[in-house]
Amino acid sequence: MKKFAMAATGGILLGAVATTQIAGPLIAQEAQNNASVYEQLDLFGDVFERIRSEYVEEADESELIEAAIDGMLSSLDPHSSYLSPEDAEEMRTQTRGEFGGLGIEVTQEEGFVKVVSPIDGTPADAAGIEAGDFITGVDGENLMGLTLDEAVERMRGPVGSEITITVVREGVEQPFEVSIVRDTITLTAVRSRIEGETVVLRLVTFSDQTYPNLKEQLAEKVEEAGGMDNVNGFVIDLRNNPGGLLNQAIAVSDAFLDAGEIVSTRGRAPEDGQRWNAEEGDLTEGKPIVVLINGGSASASEIVAGALQDHRRAIVVGTKSFGKGSVQTVMPLRGDSAMRLTTQRYYTPSGRSIQALGISPDIIVQQPRRAPEEAAQEDEEETPGFRSESDLRGALENDSLSEDEVRQIEEDRERAEEAAQLREQDYQLAYAIDILKGLTALGPDAE
Repeated sequence: MKKFAMAATGGILLGAVATTQIAGPLIAQEAQNNASVYEQLDLFGDVFERIRSEYVEEADESELIEAAIDGMLSSLDPHSSYLSPEDAEEMRTQTRGEFGGLGIEVTQEEGFVKVVSPIDGTPADAAGIEAGDFITGVDGENLMGLTLDEAVERMRGPVGSEITITVVREGVEQPFEVSIVRDTITLTAVRSRIEGETVVLRLVTFSDQTYPNLKEQLAEKVEEAGGMDNVNGFVIDLRNNPGGLLNQAIAVSDAFLDAGEIVSTRGRAPEDGQRWNAEEGDLTEGKPIVVLINGGSASASEIVAGALQDHRRAIVVGTKSFGKGSVQTVMPLRGDSAMRLTTQRYYTPSGRSIQALGISPDIIVQQPRRAPEEAAQEDEEETPGFRSESDLRGALENDSLSEDEVRQIEEDRERAEEAAQLREQDYQLAYAIDILKGLTALGPDAE
């Protein structure tokens, strides 16, 4: 026992000596780093005082400090920023679903303002602004060199006022100008309709109303269809949905899952990680689901698409999503201001981070583009008329079918014509609906 105690004591003493030898340089290095930080802060103070005393015009001190804070945050990544009291209040208003502006979600890429997505039913959407567009100027003024907040500020203005933005678009040789009238943007979080036997749920944004709207409209459309037995599946349309609240993305994902992980987040410290799991209760009762995404589907949209894809609960169709796999925390500051800071990355149930990579669809389907002049030309041209057997004089009638069978054939043909028309209007959605029809035709085993 004594020998063991001695060995233990020796180990403790040796450990103490080793710790002192290692900790000494570490402490010295930390002190040196702190000294360097204080020197940099002193440098900031020197610059601030020089501006106050020697700048050609008297500068607003509070604006200088706010600009310095904003520069510090915006240097981290495109999504971290300082929010003035006005900006903080506007952000709170946006999450409630109503705000003033053009109706576009933007980010900054290599110094340029890039459109993540236009919001359905807004002035920007009506003006033809597309996901991936770059906005390089406002009312003839170049935006290059401005921070994202400064550029956004130039695009803001009174409701009813007109703004002309300069747009650079991939595939279009020259920049072009678009005039838009600012308006109050009232977001309808979820829009729904029935296409044949398919319920289409279009999620516009992830605000406070998204999950309640989804649940309500899903039930309404199922009832309108005559019950779940008359529904062959659901299309969750997340195209051009720029995201929003994390808790709403979790709730929407949970609406279609009975169990399993939805999303996890990991921060700088391991203990900051969180994980959310689905609870029992699938609003669609296990019916097939197709999720539509494109390059304008970001953040919360990617959480939903990733969760349903990883659990093989849905087929994801469209084009690669935006790739915003980070979580921002809004932290209140003094004077009603706030800062938006990137604090975590999120991961899909399979453990993949989609930051900068996006969600890859199971089936890639491009949305065909037609130039405006081509569309106008096609509208002007008359569709050639074709004659069928029934148009011929003296054609024999079909006497082998009952009236009900004839009516059924005519209804089937009418539905097929409507589907063909939908392909002209929205090829990706028509493709998603065709997938659900195919799954239904194969029977329950295919689902």
